[in-house]
Amino acid sequence: MKLQFHPLIPQRWPDLEELFGERGACGGCWCMWWRLARSEWTRQKGSANKAAFRKIVQAGPSPGLLAYADGRPIGWCALGPRADYPVLERSRSLQPIDAQPVWSVTCFFVARPFRRKGVSGRLLEAAVGYARLRGARIVEGYPVEPRQSIMPDAFAWTGTAAAFRGAGFTEVARRSPSRPIMRDWCAREDLNLHPLARTRT
Repeated sequence: MKLQFHPLIPQRWPDLEELFGERGACGGCWCMWWRLARSEWTRQKGSANKAAFRKIVQAGPSPGLLAYADGRPIGWCALGPRADYPVLERSRSLQPIDAQPVWSVTCFFVARPFRRKGVSGRLLEAAVGYARLRGARIVEGYPVEPRQSIMPDAFAWTGTAAAFRGAGFTEVARRSPSRPIMRDWCAREDLNLHPLARTRT
């Protein structure tokens, strides 16, 4: 499957709306889960979360990447400096493992017809390339390690450990049985591994 990857900039906001649909990807989230206190996230589920995320997109820089197939948006990956996601700091299992600055990949959303086809892994490779262009040295993710071979899509929104391993990430910590912390160091010489490495953003 041939995919293209583009940062979410204001001009591409309608593509995100098309991909996320009325539910804002899941339960009115609009990719605000890691950015807000739980009470605030719950209070503004739906249209208020959508408005808040649109302000982030308009202010820039891009908070993530869209994947396209045949010109249509079919996938999303949120990423940015870890400081952009204050909820990470309140999670016991996802506390920083050292003082090194990292970029965090926090969530995915893939259109139903394209799930379980490797789109998340391709998005991860693109994310590493994009983060590298923006000066990142380490990209970090917080996937789940499912206990059964097939996990409901609703529980895989942070990605699966298998997808991260397939994209070249290495487990560096695990403070809970099902939630490893995984990293990719952005020092690969082969830029062909990263679809965005030669794309002007």
